[in-house]
Amino acid sequence: MLVTAIVAYLILNLAVGLWASRRVKNTEDFVLAGRNLPFALASMVTFATWFGSETMMGAPGRFVKEGFLGVIEDPFGAGLCLILVGLVYARIFYRWNIITFCDFFGLRFGKSAEYLSAILIVPSYFGWIAAQLVAMSIVGQTVFGLPMATGIWVGAGLVMVYTLTGGMWSISVTDFLHNIILIAGLVILAAILWQETGGLAQLTEKQPIGFFRLVPGEFSLSSSLDYFAAWITIGLGSIPQQDVFQRVMAAKDARTAVRSSVAAGGLYWTIALFPLFIALAAVQLHPDLLRSDPQLIIPNMVLQHTPLAIQILFFGALISALLSTTSGAILAPAAVIGENLVRPFFKDMEDRKLLLAIRLAVVFVTASSVWMALGKQDVFELVGDSSALSLVSLFVPMTAGLFWKRATLPGCLLSMVLGCVGLWADGLLPVNPILTGLLFSTVGMAGGSLLLPRPALLTRRSS
Repeated sequence: MLVTAIVAYLILNLAVGLWASRRVKNTEDFVLAGRNLPFALASMVTFATWFGSETMMGAPGRFVKEGFLGVIEDPFGAGLCLILVGLVYARIFYRWNIITFCDFFGLRFGKSAEYLSAILIVPSYFGWIAAQLVAMSIVGQTVFGLPMATGIWVGAGLVMVYTLTGGMWSISVTDFLHNIILIAGLVILAAILWQETGGLAQLTEKQPIGFFRLVPGEFSLSSSLDYFAAWITIGLGSIPQQDVFQRVMAAKDARTAVRSSVAAGGLYWTIALFPLFIALAAVQLHPDLLRSDPQLIIPNMVLQHTPLAIQILFFGALISALLSTTSGAILAPAAVIGENLVRPFFKDMEDRKLLLAIRLAVVFVTASSVWMALGKQDVFELVGDSSALSLVSLFVPMTAGLFWKRATLPGCLLSMVLGCVGLWADGLLPVNPILTGLLFSTVGMAGGSLLLPRPALLTRRSS
C-alpha cells in the first residue's frame, strides 16, 4: 500500500510539473521562469535550494554525533547565504538583466573571465547533484528496497525527464506544493516524538556538556579558523552559484527578489531545526540507529512513528523535494554550458537552438553526477566539496567586480586561478585549505588589479 501510494504521488507530482511546463516558450522561461514569480513562489523556490539531502539526511546524522558545532555549515551557513544574497546582492544583480551568473563576469570583465568562471562553476555542481541522487537512493532503499546503485540510476532518470520538460517553471510550482506537505510532515512527526520523549528538556539534559554550544568552548587560533571556515563554506561559497542566482532572479521584480531571499533564509533557519530535533529524539528512542547508517535516521523515524497516511505524504513529498532540488541543481550548470560555453561560438544563435543546447547539457551534467554518486555516498562531504570550489574561485572576483571600481580583468583571472591553487595545495599553509584558497584569491584580485591595471567594462544589459 505504501509503495503504491508513493508511486501515485510521484506520478501526480510529475503531472503537475508537466502542466507547469506549458509556460516554457523561450530560454528565459526555462531558466528563470520568465522572471514572473510572486513573493510566495519565489520564497519557497529559494528556500528549496538546499531543503533536500543535506537538511533531511546529512545534517541530522552529523548533529547527533557532534552537536550544533557539527552543523554550522548547514543549516546555519546555508541560511546565512540566502539572507546575504537578499540583503547585499539580489537587487544589484536583478538590474543587470542577465540569464546566468557567468554573464556578469563577461559584462564586467570580459569574455575570458566569462569562460573561466563557467569552466569553474560547472564541475562545482557535480558533488551537490550527486548528494541529492544518493539521498534519493537512500529513500528508495528504505521504502522500496532498491539497491543503492539502482536507486541512483532510477533517481537520475526521473530527474532528467523532470528537468528537460519544464525547467524552472516546473520546479517553482512543485516546490511550493510539496515543501508545504514536507514541512507539515516534519511538524507532525516532531509533535509525536515530543510526546513520546517527554519534551525538549528530557532530551537536552541527557546530552554532553557543550552539545548545544554555537561557538567553540575554548579559544585557539586553529579552532577559530575552522569555525569561521564552517560558516563561510556555504555561507559565502554558494553566493556565486547559478542555482541560487536563478532562483532569486526568477522573482517578478527586484523588491520581490530581495524580500523572498531574506524570507527563504529565515524559513530555512527555522524549518531545518526540525530534522535536528527528530534525530535527537531518535537517539533516545532507538539508540541502535546510530550503529547503522546515520543518514537513515529521519526515514526510519517516519516509518516507525507515524501512521500510514503521514508516511505516504512525507515520503512522497521528500522524494519530490529531492527531485526538484536536483532538477534545479542540474539546470544551473546546464544553463551555464549553453549560455556561456556554447552560445559564444555561434554568432546570432537563435533562442530555440540555445534552449536545445541547454537541454543537451542537462544530459551531460546528469551523467557526470551519476558517476560521482556511484563513487562516493557521504551526503555531508559531497555537499561541502561542491561549495568550496566556488568560494575560493568566484566569491572574491564577483564581490570585487560589484563593489570595487578598480577591479580589472587581470585581477579577476588571477583571483580565480590562485584561489584554486590555494584550495588544491592542501598543507601549503597550516590552516583549512578553504581559507588558504580564499586568501590567495583575495591577493590575486588585489595584486592583479593594482599591478596590472586594465579598464573594466562596467556595462550591463538594460532591464
